[in-house]
Amino acid sequence: MHRWSMLFVVSLLAGCATTAPVRQPQGQTPELPLEIHWVRNSAEYRAVLEQTYRLATEVLERRAAGREPGTWAVAIDADETLIGNSLQSKERALDSAGSWESVWDEWVERRAAPALPGAQRFLSRVQELGGRIAVVTNRRDRHCVQTAENLEQVGIPFDVILCRGETRDKQPRWSSVEDGTARADLPALEIVMWVGDNIHDFPDLGQDLRFADPDAFADFGDMFFILPNPLYGSWEDNPGD
Repeated sequence: MHRWSMLFVVSLLAGCATTAPVRQPQGQTPELPLEIHWVRNSAEYRAVLEQTYRLATEVLERRAAGREPGTWAVAIDADETLIGNSLQSKERALDSAGSWESVWDEWVERRAAPALPGAQRFLSRVQELGGRIAVVTNRRDRHCVQTAENLEQVGIPFDVILCRGETRDKQPRWSSVEDGTARADLPALEIVMWVGDNIHDFPDLGQDLRFADPDAFADFGDMFFILPNPLYGSWEDNPGD
């Protein structure tokens, strides 16, 4: 083979072996993690929220049938269930100055978390059916006033909000709703449905559920309704596979 022909072939093969550049999805901020981009900008996230709350409403109408108004309640989480913090996650991802605690404190003080799609309609239906709304959140007690004001500003109704005291375990707070000690002017209420984004938003459940048989998930879609949260959660401590 002629020397120049050989050089051409070698050059062509080298060009074919060059790794193609990774294509940045159109419209995505390069520094923004995909999970934040998905929550803030995808049709799929909006669809699954609307779908979950619509199905929860349909099931609740059946579960509330025949119950005396004012005798039952829905227990529901706040963050990534009623209100969304993806803007705070975005700001944190793009500017990591300051400790997580100080940044979170500033975010809560802003009262800027928007209502998530479907949440307000669902809770309005709870009220129409005669139910009470117990917001049980693991925001700290020092944030409870600001959280209540944030919920009110975005049109989220509730009867009581129970923030974290000594423990992140929500069972004592659910029990206080059921035994009538959550608030002086609230009677004992039967909790007929739980809604949240973390497995610990549901009684007696934890991350070990991921290894369970399908039957262990039977309450989801009936008493339990879960929303997606790829931003943070107890799942972060699970070992990688």
